[in-house]
Amino acid sequence: MGLIKEPLDVDFEVDPRPLTEEEKKQISNYIKAYKAKHSSEKSDVKLTSQISKSRKKVSV
Repeated sequence: MGLIKEPLDVDFEVDPRPLTEEEKKQISNYIKAYKAKHSSEKSDVKLTSQISKSRKKVSV
């Protein structure tokens, strides 16, 4: 992720506001779903890399 350059004639201002309980729950649920979906993909990648490493070690 890169930095955003601020144009000379424009000022970027961020006015943070506290999240409501409903917003917090929505964000939490999204993060849980994202992790559940992507954790299985990571384990598949690890398994594949372990198999390929073990094949490289075997010599004929």
